Amino acid sequence: MNRPVSTRTESASAAFETSTPPTSFLYPFLDGGASDTAALLADLARSAQAKAADSAALRRSALTANAALLVTAAAEMSRRFVSGGRLFTFGNGGSSTDATTLATLFARPPAGLPLPAWSLTADQAILTALGNDVGFELVFARQLIARATAGDIAIAMSTSGNSADLTAALREARRRGLYTIGFAGYDGGAFASSPDVDACFVVRSQSVHRIQEAQALLGYQLWSAVQRSTESEESEVR
Repeated sequence: MNRPVSTRTESASAAFETSTPPTSFLYPFLDGGASDTAALLADLARSAQAKAADSAALRRSALTANAALLVTAAAEMSRRFVSGGRLFTFGNGGSSTDATTLATLFARPPAGLPLPAWSLTADQAILTALGNDVGFELVFARQLIARATAGDIAIAMSTSGNSADLTAALREARRRGLYTIGFAGYDGGAFASSPDVDACFVVRSQSVHRIQEAQALLGYQLWSAVQRSTESEESEVR
């Protein structure tokens, strides 16, 4: 038997239909009721071009702003790698995949020296066990307690620089003698002023998308600089 739709349901449905569409803040021209296909496609093309231009400009400015820090951080990382140090990366959400990508780049590079690196976000069994047993704020700190030693390296990737589980892990890493690096957006958040962060790469943007795009390039440049520095140090040792 078909049940009549309640007045409450009808009202809710009407409110939903007349509310601001979820895409309006990204593509306002899609929600204007335009029927001109050619004009709509032109708007989409202009939007994509503008976003690409914004991304390219931000990546250039982020590289310029962090150029000296890239050299300093790479030198310290290579010194530790040559001495037997290892890299641990971690992050939340999209930054967790960026952290895994960065660890993979170090461990299985397309060219150059493979270096010992692990992503602390890659094992779902460990993450869910720690999140359930001791709380999500400690999912990375507890892994560092179990695995890291003095001489290792920790990289935390974030758009805000404020996540409690990341700051807890960086605090533990610093306490254990690791070289600590933070990637952050906006104004750098807690990472930028933390005594537990040795080097903080800040991408000054209000867009999460653009921040993560620029961080990906900074991570690649860091890997590239570490490769050059490590090859130089190993040549001197030989």
